[in-house]
Amino acid sequence: MSKKHMGSGIDDFLKEEGIFEETQAQAVKEVVAWQLAEAMKNEKISKNKMATLLKTSRSQVDRMLDPTNDITLGTLQRAAAVVGRRLTIELV
Repeated sequence: MSKKHMGSGIDDFLKEEGIFEETQAQAVKEVVAWQLAEAMKNEKISKNKMATLLKTSRSQVDRMLDPTNDITLGTLQRAAAVVGRRLTIELV
């Protein structure tokens, strides 16, 4: 049995596999979509109401909450404002 990855971290493994950036991006999208959905639930804002407040369609809100889709920073900022939050981004 090969012990090539024994003791290495998940980040090292993902880098060796060439999928680190892809998985990081997907993880960020999933967290943001979850945080937005939770904020909507806490503020008792339905998808229909969110669409009205954002002046968009319900299907666009569905896409926004689906982490497999890409959405713009502007859309995220507007959505965050609707639920009383703000969007922050940093390079680390």
